[in-house]
Amino acid sequence: MAGSDPQPFDPRYFRRQDESPDALFYAEPRLTVHIDDGAIAAVTALYRELLPADGEILDLMSSWRSHLPEDVRYRRVIGLGMNAVEMAENPRLDDFVLHDLNADPRLPFPDASFDGACITVSVQYLTRPVEVFREINRVLRPGAPLAVTFSNRCFPTKAVALWLATSDVDHARLVATYFFESGNWGDICMEDRSPRPKGAGDPLYAVWSWKRNEESG
Repeated sequence: MAGSDPQPFDPRYFRRQDESPDALFYAEPRLTVHIDDGAIAAVTALYRELLPADGEILDLMSSWRSHLPEDVRYRRVIGLGMNAVEMAENPRLDDFVLHDLNADPRLPFPDASFDGACITVSVQYLTRPVEVFREINRVLRPGAPLAVTFSNRCFPTKAVALWLATSDVDHARLVATYFFESGNWGDICMEDRSPRPKGAGDPLYAVWSWKRNEESG
């Protein structure tokens, strides 16, 4: 049954070259963006489509920029990440929480707290992704989306082995599998959102789904 196994993969797939505590790696603030302007615009366009205006939004694995559309008002945006200095510099966050999802995939929020969530160019670092996606589902309200975006860049020593060993197309399928295996998601969408003409800048890929409505089971 989908969602019955906390981690339905061989654990070796999620080893990293650098297995030292992530808190050490992320201790130094990195006040820089990790994708170019075209890819950032693609992220922002997707979030405009999926994340509800005036909603309560959870920005997971957050940093100093959330790439949310500047002209859209949200009731509250909460960041969850590894560096307080970075998140304190993020103008879109109303509040933030320091939390290491690899050390503890449980989210420090009550059930059904948010109207939408996003993971921006960071999913490749999750070592327990199915557990994390299950937790995200728990803290979302029925019908709320989770949008996951990524490019072809990463810190290779902290990306999991399975990510480094597979292609961009495989990455989208992998993230879709995280949704499927964690359970209680509706239709899973995958798209290449790279700026056109393709190859003119950083690629951008997206995978998203919505928490099932309670009535639909």
